[in-house]
Amino acid sequence: MTAPHDHEAAIRQLLASLVDGLRAKDLGALRALYATDVVSFDVEPPLQHVGVESKLATWTTVFATFDTLDYELRDLALTVDDRVAYGHAFGRLSGALHGGATTPGTWVRATFCLRRDGDRWLVAHDQVSLPVDLRTGAAATGLEP
Repeated sequence: MTAPHDHEAAIRQLLASLVDGLRAKDLGALRALYATDVVSFDVEPPLQHVGVESKLATWTTVFATFDTLDYELRDLALTVDDRVAYGHAFGRLSGALHGGATTPGTWVRATFCLRRDGDRWLVAHDQVSLPVDLRTGAAATGLEP
């Protein structure tokens, strides 16, 4: 049986690979990290993306928006057992947009749910959200972790 700290190390490596795949705009690398039936609640419509193809379509849109991009994951906390794990962190996508403008990005809240498939871990669910000003309905985009 694998020790929980070994599982946590594997999951941290998987999420580091996700960040690397985003920075490289590498859909093939990202595909290998998600369960085929992943469900994603992302900031981009619709309300949910079901399946790896839908998740990758979201990243394709992001990649088409940026010449170069960076992704930062901060304050990752994980809870792990032998078969499933969940974690939360703050994430920020930033970079140079097509046309020359740059964006420092907006911090979002990110939640990851993972399941073990044999000897590997896969992202089975993720959710990205922004706080909302309830009076105006506008996203609160200027917050820092």
